[in-house]
Amino acid sequence: MGSLQARKERRKEIAFCPDHEITVLGFAMFLPQQDEWKLGMGTDNGTVISEFILSGFSGLDQRLQLFLCLLLLLMYLTTVMGNAAIILLVCVDNRLQTPTYFFIGNLAFLEIWFTSSTSSKLLVILSSGRRTISVGGCFAQSSFYFALGAAEFALLVVMSFDRYVAICQPLRYAAIMKHRLCIHLVAAVWVTGFTFLSYHLVLLSKLTFCGLNKIEHFFCDNTPLFQLSCSDTSLLWKIDSIFILFIVLSSLCLTLASYTSIFLCILQMPAASGRKKAFATCSSHLTTLAIAYGSCIALYARPTGHVSLETNRSVALLNTVLYPFLNPII
Repeated sequence: MGSLQARKERRKEIAFCPDHEITVLGFAMFLPQQDEWKLGMGTDNGTVISEFILSGFSGLDQRLQLFLCLLLLLMYLTTVMGNAAIILLVCVDNRLQTPTYFFIGNLAFLEIWFTSSTSSKLLVILSSGRRTISVGGCFAQSSFYFALGAAEFALLVVMSFDRYVAICQPLRYAAIMKHRLCIHLVAAVWVTGFTFLSYHLVLLSKLTFCGLNKIEHFFCDNTPLFQLSCSDTSLLWKIDSIFILFIVLSSLCLTLASYTSIFLCILQMPAASGRKKAFATCSSHLTTLAIAYGSCIALYARPTGHVSLETNRSVALLNTVLYPFLNPII
């Protein structure tokens, strides 16, 4: 009985020990930070990230965020409905069963998914303030964004080649742009996209996150993810930058080569009205290409130390919202 009474007294001393109170109060100090942190315990008793928080445009006033949400929603719905209408027309109108419109239909399909990969989450952030995204969801969003972007650049090369053949070699157009060749070219475009998807998932799997989980962006872009990672990302950053620049610059060079040949052919046209119409068509196409390629080069052609996350957010809107919005119109 004496031993039992001694143990009870010892428990009381521990329960009211000042050090124990300090420990409890110290733990309680971390409770208000749950909005900024979402941590789990790893097998090595270290903290690992299970969620990210997208900052979006949190620096803007609430009214400005609501206005931006309505504006982006209007542009997003216009983009989706416009591209869906293009796909429907290409499928049902026999007069549009040509290689050019076949490629345009594929571009419209790509644009719907490309803008949806980022705009849908941005609209949720601006409208409801729900900024959290799981690690798996973040990786999936980033991978689909880059994969669809790579596929679109490859498709732009194919479409520029189609325009070159149509304008510079019109008599041989039907013989060159056969249905089987068009199918093979589009298949190559989608293979490029899925290859980039696999590569990007492998790249992200090499990153570890064990500290801050707030992403200063409205989607899971490479730059903030690399900066948040607590592992050494210098080599991965170089590999990723080289790979992205290869995709962007190689497709840009091939596209410019096709349009240069097109302009040379246009200058040789005898009719002034034909030259004017061809120049007007090509200039509108080149405007959208300048937005797409210019924004990508501005986002991913600079070293990590010179990247401004504020600038990234603004330029990324051109690439993810404005460019898909203009394509159906043009």
